[in-house]
Amino acid sequence: MAEPAPPARAIETGSEKLLCRVEERVAVVTLNDPERRNPIGGELRPLLRRLIDRIAGDEEVRCVLLTGAGAAFSAGGDTRAMASGRQPSLAERVRSIKWEHAASAVLHEMPKPCVAALPGPAAGAGFGLALACDLRIAAESAFFVSAYARLGLSGDYGLTWFLSRLVGPAKAREICFTSARISSREALELGLVNRVVPDAELPDEAFALARQLAGASPLGLAGLKANLNDALDLDLRRTLDREAERQCRLGESEDFVEAARAFVEKRPPVFKGR
Repeated sequence: MAEPAPPARAIETGSEKLLCRVEERVAVVTLNDPERRNPIGGELRPLLRRLIDRIAGDEEVRCVLLTGAGAAFSAGGDTRAMASGRQPSLAERVRSIKWEHAASAVLHEMPKPCVAALPGPAAGAGFGLALACDLRIAAESAFFVSAYARLGLSGDYGLTWFLSRLVGPAKAREICFTSARISSREALELGLVNRVVPDAELPDEAFALARQLAGASPLGLAGLKANLNDALDLDLRRTLDREAERQCRLGESEDFVEAARAFVEKRPPVFKGR
């Protein structure tokens, strides 16, 4: 268990299409344009990146829960906006998109667990953003689709990197090249999601999972997440070295001492993140 949580509070995002509240140490981030299935485009991209950066540095937040309002997670990029109006130069677009799309890297690298709750479809950029989270819990009606091949595009928000590591290179190529629609049940079988629940139960189930993670040792989860991320790219020997370094540092923390005492005293530990 954690220390008593601070009072619930809202975080100003700069747009009604992006909501955030912190409750029981969980930052609930909601893409909030349900009539258009929560596209990620226009002003929302930089606002989302700034919000994720802010949450990553918020000491009161111990878990992030990312979801979409209504019956979708996100329909992906705002194709309508991309196809109309004046576009900046190629160099300007590349520079801004590199920064905005790094939101996926921040979710992946921040020392806090991130959970995606999918009430419905996650397409294109929404697919990539969901895969950037550590865990995914999907409603039965949810599905994934790459969609880039249909639009003559190559992908963003780290979709190809995450997908290749989750399902393997051959399956990732099939999903991307064919724009195949992956149902929630197939996603569970492939390892794209961790749980599938009835649609009506998704909000409660997802928040319960996020609250459970927020109640664990933040230092322990940060170390585990770092180890798991290292395991994606490092060889065994270098991974073992990093594990040893982190294990020894955490063995000197107040949280570990508290956990050991709580084990002996047969009570739940109270973690303070120190």
